Amino acid sequence: MKTFSAKASEVPRKWWVIDARNQVLGKVAVKAANLLRGKQKSVFTPHVDTGDFVIVINADKVRLTGKKEEQKTFMSFSGYVGGHKSENVRARRARHPELLVERAVRGMIPHNRLGRHVYRKLKVYSGNSHPHAAQQPELVKLTRK
Repeated sequence: MKTFSAKASEVPRKWWVIDARNQVLGKVAVKAANLLRGKQKSVFTPHVDTGDFVIVINADKVRLTGKKEEQKTFMSFSGYVGGHKSENVRARRARHPELLVERAVRGMIPHNRLGRHVYRKLKVYSGNSHPHAAQQPELVKLTRK
């Protein structure tokens, strides 16, 4: 018996749309990360990109549980003296709402060359429309509890 290893060039790619309106950020990010990696496919191979393309719409209407809207902070440091910047979720949502979903998904995929390649297949939009209608994406249903 031989072990099957998928080739990235032979894997069929699909396009998926996730509507993030009134969905919890973590659930959206988990679903997007699993579709990007290709974990739902029978040919999943950990070291090969077997995933699909994912479009997330309505990223500005994603929901966070508890008091995370005010209490969760995002920090960055430029490396220079006084180069520490931080902002909470409300400020980031006002400035660049797509970053909320993008950074959540980025943390759930591998932090290596494969992860960087997989991350490029994620498309996030704050509104209800996207320019990928020609790819005929299928809608992903997320369950709410």
